[in-house]
Amino acid sequence: MWAAIPYGAVARLRALLYDWGWFDQRRLPVPVVSVGNLTLGGTGKTPVVILLADWLLAQGKRVAILSRGYRRTSMTPYLLVSNGERLLVGPQEAGDEPFLMAQRCPRAIVAVGADRYQLGDWVLDRFPIDCFLLDDGFQHRGLSRDVNLLLIDATDAAGLGALVPAGRLRESLKAAVRATAIIVTRADELAQVNDVCLKLQVKLGSMPDTIHAVFRPENLVSVTTGAVQPLSWFRGKTALLCSAVGHAGSFRSLVERIGIRILGEVAYVDHHAYTRQDVERLRARAIELQAELVVTTEKDACKVASLLHPTDAWWAVRLTTHVIKGEDRLRQLVLGEGNRLKAESEG
Repeated sequence: MWAAIPYGAVARLRALLYDWGWFDQRRLPVPVVSVGNLTLGGTGKTPVVILLADWLLAQGKRVAILSRGYRRTSMTPYLLVSNGERLLVGPQEAGDEPFLMAQRCPRAIVAVGADRYQLGDWVLDRFPIDCFLLDDGFQHRGLSRDVNLLLIDATDAAGLGALVPAGRLRESLKAAVRATAIIVTRADELAQVNDVCLKLQVKLGSMPDTIHAVFRPENLVSVTTGAVQPLSWFRGKTALLCSAVGHAGSFRSLVERIGIRILGEVAYVDHHAYTRQDVERLRARAIELQAELVVTTEKDACKVASLLHPTDAWWAVRLTTHVIKGEDRLRQLVLGEGNRLKAESEG
């Protein structure tokens, strides 16, 4: 716990300097909806951003997703991943999560860069945009946002216990007061939801009404061919699991609920850059276990696809986000705020 004290002091000082106005918050001329968290990875930011982008696009909005592009290989300060018509770079150059968001939201502009205000300004010089979605933006306070969504993972109450490096918190739980709304993800078990909400209530003194979301498998997609099979096709089949995500345990539970028999599992650190040797070892392990399939996440699939043989039976689980409590409120925040601000700008 002592190791977290210097980190906590710096995080608190940075937050205070923003609160006191010593650090500027710059505003883009169109609405910005931020999706972020308090912990290191694994709360489901990417599927939530995809859901919100789908909602906005369905209303005819011109949407751009701004992301840092964590661990991308490209060194350019502003990189266009998708122009809303086609993918322009691969997952290594873009970063795995921005690439996946561009894949799943083919009509959205997706761009990556460290300074999200400058990145947004750069995008606006090139495209007409109605709304920005800021991926992993809760700590990126240099860009003002109109809606600030905070994700808390119901299955990770332990992650709320201490600041890094002693724990997984990026900043104190008290920072949750900045949120426009709190979304509890993986909210399948009410007891787990209540546990994380209690931890927040202790720190905040009161607890705002939370929105609850779950991630459900929709189908599985062949990593080599893009073919899609329903969940029922996989029940009873045996598999080696492979993932490099922030919450490997959640991925395993999800695959088990599909009805796949897991014979082994290889979990890399989040955002792992796969090599040909990694794939060869995984292929050999699957043969050793006599597993019918290798099952991975969509985020991992985009990175291993170019390394596979056409005959490799690798499948990726495609997830969809379902808001099981507070959907009307979330829609009003994301869609209604954008409509209001646009009307004001045109008035």
